[in-house]
Amino acid sequence: MASLLIQLAGGDDTLEVHSVTVALGAEVTGVSLGGDLSETDIDSVHEALMQHQVLFFRDQSLDPPAMLALAERLGQVDAGHPVYPHAPGYPHVVELISDGEHPPDTDDWHKDLTFKAEPPFASLLFAVSVPAVGGDTLWTSMSAVYDSLSPGWKSDLEGLYAIHDMGTFRNDYYLEGGVAAIDRALSEVGSAVHKVIETHPATGAKYLNVNQAFTRHIVGMHQGPSDDLLQYLFQHVKKPEFQVRLKWRDNTLAIWDNLITQHYAVCDYLPHRRHMQRVTVTRDRRTTK
Repeated sequence: MASLLIQLAGGDDTLEVHSVTVALGAEVTGVSLGGDLSETDIDSVHEALMQHQVLFFRDQSLDPPAMLALAERLGQVDAGHPVYPHAPGYPHVVELISDGEHPPDTDDWHKDLTFKAEPPFASLLFAVSVPAVGGDTLWTSMSAVYDSLSPGWKSDLEGLYAIHDMGTFRNDYYLEGGVAAIDRALSEVGSAVHKVIETHPATGAKYLNVNQAFTRHIVGMHQGPSDDLLQYLFQHVKKPEFQVRLKWRDNTLAIWDNLITQHYAVCDYLPHRRHMQRVTVTRDRRTTK
């Protein structure tokens, strides 16, 4: 992918977008996301996101209200996570704090909240305080995964549907109240059925739409063949050729397209503390007008 140079509105600054890998990912400089951005500036960020799928912004000054304001410029913001705590006074801003006594549960390949009928469009993740070493995050491009499949595989997967549920979050509910809490959560949080091959609403790119954390079963198959098929796809997703890896520093922001990517938070830093804040954008306002 070629790098982009975009003149920002109302000033002499230029937003520079530099590809990190062939599959996905770009470092973005020349913009302060906590500042007064014009609609043209936000459109430029959105354009870069559609092209690169995940964007990295270093040295940003963002508190919860600024994070929320930026997310709202991109689309409709999620009301709050069913399990994770939120920043005081800001239910839309999820707190992700991990240390030796509170290990994370995000060290698995996943797309956020695919157990919902309408999975979110994008996420913004800000590094409040991170260890000097470790705690990287990886993303993989599900359109690159799809493109790598043979014509036969693409044909076989087209038209299939898969059931998604809350997966690992069962652990949180079990610790809270045993099997009864799991049963209650399965009823309240629910499940969803999604196409195995989806089409991105903004770019038209096709992508593989299963993830190891939340995809449980292929509709219409017996359990054994369904498990075999899903395990093959889960392993295929993990190839490094489809990935980009970010080494976090304090005050780094990542924005990713949750529809067409998966991510994995590496847990190699315990007992050190890692403090992140996240806002989820449920709908892209440019495709839902």
